[in-house]
Amino acid sequence: MELSDRARSLALELFREYCGHKSIPLLLLRVRPLVPIFVLNNLQFNGLHCASFFGIDELVAALREMGCYDVNEGDLGGDTPLAWAAESGNEEVVKLLLRWEEVSPDKPNKHGQAPLSAAVRKGHEGVVKILLGREVNPDRSDCYHRTPLRYPAQRGDEGIVKMLLERREVHPDKPDDSGRTPLISAAGGGHVGVVKILPGRDEVNPNRPDIGGDTPLLGATFHGHEAVVKVLLGREDVDPNQSSHYDSTPLTCAAAKGHEGVVKLLLGRDEVNPDKPGECGWTPLAYAVRYQHHGIVKMLLERGGVDPTIPTDEGQTPLSLATTYSDERMVNLLRDYQAVSHSAI
Repeated sequence: MELSDRARSLALELFREYCGHKSIPLLLLRVRPLVPIFVLNNLQFNGLHCASFFGIDELVAALREMGCYDVNEGDLGGDTPLAWAAESGNEEVVKLLLRWEEVSPDKPNKHGQAPLSAAVRKGHEGVVKILLGREVNPDRSDCYHRTPLRYPAQRGDEGIVKMLLERREVHPDKPDDSGRTPLISAAGGGHVGVVKILPGRDEVNPNRPDIGGDTPLLGATFHGHEAVVKVLLGREDVDPNQSSHYDSTPLTCAAAKGHEGVVKLLLGRDEVNPDKPGECGWTPLAYAVRYQHHGIVKMLLERGGVDPTIPTDEGQTPLSLATTYSDERMVNLLRDYQAVSHSAI
């Protein structure tokens, strides 16, 4: 690359001995706002890191030509110039750095995250495409066992999800330390497009729970993501009754949260048990009465097969709950239901 005298001068005057410069924490606060100032002050962020981060390819080339820095040198956290360029989405600098044989395209930082993870985390599709064209591990887990696929799935970035899934070595159902799979992350975030894409790989188990027992369906139900719930329930291999380790079922969760649309979708599956109790013996009907979700109570009663006399572990029935909370409308609704009698109080 042809370098101007001005670029060489800037590189020599500032970037050659940039570590510890007082401008570093001010520059990095925008991209690392949660990192304490004293850490940013001691990040060992050098001139090549800075030029790569800001996409100044001319200075990157000048610094390399002058031999000022090791092109694979990591800062205090282990992030290399390539990782900083990838995080910022600076495609030209990424291409420039990768032209040099000594650059390691897959060198991880101290958290186990390689430049590819930095690019997918920030959604830089162009950089992801460039890096996937090199010898990188697209399924590398970090210290929390999060793979690159986790980030676009959680964010709903369908383009990057598709790119990663084109690589057969990417395991689409790999859980992190909390047991969360990419599908759980996508479902909980309401990203229906990604939820449709991920089960296209046979390795994906749509019922796989995290360490708390929450499945993709439970996550989508909890947040009221009707479109995601509809997609998941459209699959015959999805169990609509599977409960968490705390005995929460999709229906008890939706009833407690007041998500009428989700309740309607769940009740549309014949195998859904409308009386299956959740934590402490609370049925969907008991939850709906307790939180005064009249529309859901009506839907449950109209579904048929619902026993409104089932008590919780504490002995409270739906009718006694309605009476306790002085909900006259709910009391009348329950009493009008033929299976309810005053003895249920």
